[in-house]
Amino acid sequence: MSTYKAFEVREETEKNFVGTIVEKSALELAEGSVSIEVCYSSVNYKDALSASGSKAVTREYPHVPGIDAAGTVLASTDSNFAVGDEVVVTGYDLGMNTAGGFGQQVTVPGGWVTKLPVGLSLRDSMVLGTAGLTAGLCVNKLLLNGITPEAGKVLVTGATGGVGIIACALLVKLGFEVVASTGKLAETAKLTALGVSEVISREAFSEENPRPMLKESYAAAVDVAGGTTLVNVIKSLSYGGSVAACGLVDSPALSATVLPFILRGVNLLGVDSVELPL
Repeated sequence: MSTYKAFEVREETEKNFVGTIVEKSALELAEGSVSIEVCYSSVNYKDALSASGSKAVTREYPHVPGIDAAGTVLASTDSNFAVGDEVVVTGYDLGMNTAGGFGQQVTVPGGWVTKLPVGLSLRDSMVLGTAGLTAGLCVNKLLLNGITPEAGKVLVTGATGGVGIIACALLVKLGFEVVASTGKLAETAKLTALGVSEVISREAFSEENPRPMLKESYAAAVDVAGGTTLVNVIKSLSYGGSVAACGLVDSPALSATVLPFILRGVNLLGVDSVELPL
């Protein structure tokens, strides 16, 4: 395709960003790059930030968002990929400062591209997308740090979001007793249908508490919020417990004492789904 359609965001006036469907010219294929006909993408929190003009995500406009893309190879100068291969791109700079999956075509370095996993369709790969990848990485981090179903309850914050709900499903499948924290208690039935044992309001963790440690309530946690929420989760871990932190929906700031770490031996596990080689 010499041209393709894309959803492009432009800054019409200062702090006023508008998205429209436009015709784009295909990029030249640099050495070691792959051009992909996009069949599916997904919508993520970072896409919303990019589309609304967050310069922390996207520095220059006009820009095509979409941090996920799945499709077939149109052309390749990377020996790992051939025309017709079904592939997935997620993370790296896609959709941030590199034109992303909200277009019919993307051209990216071959190192960003992964062949479609066996057993998944292109559509399924984007149903999971970055959210599913991140949730899986979080759960795997907990397992690698010795967390077992016998250790106790596992808390998941932001449980009705993409990462949270997939993390809940994975943990339940692995036999864990899962407690889901959410600001959408109206969706409790959806969570309990997954097998979650308890649903609680996010306010239990989003309000500041001056105590350096709280009751030992959870063997582990998956946190998408950061900020005060993550601080209170750390305070609530049992001895030797771990929290996999992957987001900053609440805040990127972390104001905590070292007491939970040196008195309870808890672990704060960072999870990156952007630069991680797959």
